[in-house]
Amino acid sequence: MKRIFTIIGLALIVLCCSENNNDPNIKSLLVQQLKNTHTNQEWFVPTKKAIEGLTPEQSNWKNNTEDHSIRELISHIIFWNEMNLKAFKGEVVPEFNNDNKDTFKKNSELDWKNVTKKLDSIQTEWEQVTENASEKQIAEWNIEIANMALHNAYHTGQILYIRKLNGWWK
Repeated sequence: MKRIFTIIGLALIVLCCSENNNDPNIKSLLVQQLKNTHTNQEWFVPTKKAIEGLTPEQSNWKNNTEDHSIRELISHIIFWNEMNLKAFKGEVVPEFNNDNKDTFKKNSELDWKNVTKKLDSIQTEWEQVTENASEKQIAEWNIEIANMALHNAYHTGQILYIRKLNGWWK
């Protein structure tokens, strides 16, 4: 009898500790992460703020190594966000030769102002489609969306490094 009460007591403790009604659901967490990497400055600088005020010349600056310019980094972010967005929405995804180096040059035909608008538009759309996604879509895509947000934050850090290196960041 003592053993049964001990087991029931432990089960109740585990159940009470594991049940947390304040936990956000995965969808709201993903939307928040997408917003944090796009426009909301929480723990780190979002992409919109990281590229704000850059001139076309600054966006194309490169050091003497094989490192990417800010414009190339933005092109790369746009490419992967757009490819994933099309797939998420069930649209036809363009052919890709699997050479990631090409993704850094994809938007070279656009002027800098249009590149920044395109990035903003894609990131905004990701927030909206995630907010409106079905439970099934979230279940299928949650890891991909989380990884994409992390990928955006990673490259935004590179952008900030370039800006700080050149004295373009306050």
